[in-house]
Amino acid sequence: MKKSEFAFIGDIAAMFSALPHHGFEPIGDDCTVLPMGDEALVMTTDMLVEDIHFLRGASSAEEVGEKSLMVNISDVAAMGAKPIATLLSIALPESAQGEWAESFMRGYYEASKREGVALVGGDTTASRDKITINVVAIGRAPMANIKRRSDAKVGDAICVTGKLGISSKGLVDIMFGDLNTSAAKAHRRAQARTAEGAWLGTRSEVHAMMDISDGIASDIKHIMELSGVGATIELSSVPTDYDIRYATTGGEDYELLLTVDSERYEEVAEALLKATGTTLTKIGEITAGNNIEWLDNGKPTDIEMRGFTHF
Repeated sequence: MKKSEFAFIGDIAAMFSALPHHGFEPIGDDCTVLPMGDEALVMTTDMLVEDIHFLRGASSAEEVGEKSLMVNISDVAAMGAKPIATLLSIALPESAQGEWAESFMRGYYEASKREGVALVGGDTTASRDKITINVVAIGRAPMANIKRRSDAKVGDAICVTGKLGISSKGLVDIMFGDLNTSAAKAHRRAQARTAEGAWLGTRSEVHAMMDISDGIASDIKHIMELSGVGATIELSSVPTDYDIRYATTGGEDYELLLTVDSERYEEVAEALLKATGTTLTKIGEITAGNNIEWLDNGKPTDIEMRGFTHF
């Protein structure tokens, strides 16, 4: 019987739970955490596969290089940490060796330079016909700054940075051949909220946090499950310039989804805007129980919300 992606990940976590972790925290967050006294290293890994995460005919090699870095350091930012280094492994078919690979590395380098992130290792190999990219991202933060999915509290405001749905709309544009829309360009060039993540890590009013890679309809459930809570989300409050389904069920926004002490939300939002220029919008509330309720202008809606899954 076929299992969902998240059920499969759950099985893996359970399988390895009894083995020694040697100081690393177990599977469950955007990154694993290795405490080192008052500081911590955080580590994550993510893959991009041609024709799944990018189309070679729709994205330049430089864009793929930039995106490969950004989607990984986004997970570091979601922990409240600052990205400091990566390892890059790439499998290239003959058609992508040479000029494409060199352009890819220029994009990866420019993004790394902009973010102040070192490349410290990796691997290269050949593949039969598709490009596969794997990045390990490493970050660092004071231990007190680390944010986990398991720390949401009943009564917290559920918040998001920026606006949602542009990447999902961009993918649709690309599939229809509209490669030059602002949404299509945003989809090809993911941007991680690294400054915002590190800043939010310093705020004790921020409890749980993760990045939005699969759409809030999926991602809020990870916080709910690990925190043992429920959620109410008001669709009319979700910040977007597009259809609400793009904003709730589409993936690869790489904004931050977080819960904040409701009495301090306005203070945190104002301070984040002043510090980084990025908006923080309240879209709902953490509730008791384990269910999610979607509201439309205060009224329950029967619109089905399902985020992205790989299988």
